[in-house]
Amino acid sequence: MIDRLETQRLILRRPAPKDEPGAMAFLLSDRTRMLGGPFTPQRAWTVFAAGIAHWELRGFGGFAVTMKGEDRCLGIVGPYFPAGWPEPEMSWMLWAEAEGRNFGYEAAKACLTHLFRDLGWTTTVSYIDPLNARSIALAERLGAARDETAPRPDPEDLVFRHKPAEVLD
Repeated sequence: MIDRLETQRLILRRPAPKDEPGAMAFLLSDRTRMLGGPFTPQRAWTVFAAGIAHWELRGFGGFAVTMKGEDRCLGIVGPYFPAGWPEPEMSWMLWAEAEGRNFGYEAAKACLTHLFRDLGWTTTVSYIDPLNARSIALAERLGAARDETAPRPDPEDLVFRHKPAEVLD
């Protein structure tokens, strides 16, 4: 199991309990309004804990995004496939301090490359609220295309499909 990736500026590692304060601050904030939040403290803790458990249950999961030389989590980026999800998702959540620094693209590209090259995936999707212009722009920048026929956990979400050719070129 690969639980650490490296980019030019970032270390992507398996989330750890030490990431709880940053994750909780994010999950309790208005920044999560397009993800079903802001969450209650109890629900936020459950969401964070499920991300850690995802690694144990699936053998993969979202990576904690950190800058090289620092070990402070700036967000969670990577695959997500909980029970009942229509298909594996490539997801991203970045804390406010990471926004506007190109970390989302850098981390997501590294994760997608890992999924397609190392894990042998042939496709994955991103489910995005139609009002989340920044996430839509990131999906498009990563080469994902809208998939109107894909099932989705929330019928209102847009589905963007990622394929290896767009990432591994």
